[in-house]
Amino acid sequence: MSVFTALSANDIRRFLSAFDVGGLIDWQGVPGGSENTNYFLNCDSGWYVLTLIERGPPDGLPFFVELLEHLHQCRLPVPYAIVSRDGEALHTLKGKPALLQPRFHGEHRMSPDVADCRAVGTMLARLHEAAQDTGLKRDSDRGPEWVLHHSRLLLEDTWREERKWLEPELEQLQQWLSVYPATPRTIIHGDLFRDNVLFDGTRISGVIDFYNAASGPMSLDLAICHNDWCFNEGSENSEVVDGERATALMDAYRLERPLTDREERDWPQLLKLAALRFWTSRELARKSHADQAGVLVKDPSRFRRILRHHCGLPS
Repeated sequence: MSVFTALSANDIRRFLSAFDVGGLIDWQGVPGGSENTNYFLNCDSGWYVLTLIERGPPDGLPFFVELLEHLHQCRLPVPYAIVSRDGEALHTLKGKPALLQPRFHGEHRMSPDVADCRAVGTMLARLHEAAQDTGLKRDSDRGPEWVLHHSRLLLEDTWREERKWLEPELEQLQQWLSVYPATPRTIIHGDLFRDNVLFDGTRISGVIDFYNAASGPMSLDLAICHNDWCFNEGSENSEVVDGERATALMDAYRLERPLTDREERDWPQLLKLAALRFWTSRELARKSHADQAGVLVKDPSRFRRILRHHCGLPS
């Protein structure tokens, strides 16, 4: 979450006048993100999050509203849109699409343990199962073709020194994707990192930031999750897998939704693709937002190290 579009108290009060949430008591911009503008609002009726959508075409937003409402109806802890008095969920503020959502209380587990990973594995499988019933479809704007295209462009300049080991890996991924079969798909979260899950004690109290959600392989979503939740930073900036956390995450997921034989067989390639996707997107974000105050630019090199780990190379 971050602040790209500045709002005044009067801007927020005018926006809230369409909702039955009472008066504005306090508000604050939320720093430290890379895509959308977010404000925490304290109102007479409770705490909310006001989000201004900064990336992507606005005509795609009804997809997110419908998806989150469906998951909310399935009793999953997701940030569904609150409708105004006239029944509208999507609004406009400062020329940007805007949503009002409940704020979940809890804390991020930036140093997760085995129980946390077990809870996340169970939650991700339940999200996948619930999303299958929506009938929704959406192409990802950061799918495998996007990843390979932009990683090759980065090889021409920023990643030139990586060419010797990375170019063969990109070719191998391209060949694998050309014969990658139809595997179980649904609407996937696409970004289930530690900072997108809130815990209240041992219970997951919120799963947030669905703006990368799209149609995709469930096993790729699991690989994305695994790469963040199951790695520890080792000595000399290396990345090492915590075996106990990885086992807890995978076993909990499989208990809710067993993987097919093909998903198990393709797991090493899925881990590589998931790591390359975030190395690429973070590198592009670093280049775009490096001089922009208040925007968190996450370290691309972490996923370089994770990818090299999956390739059997020293970090």
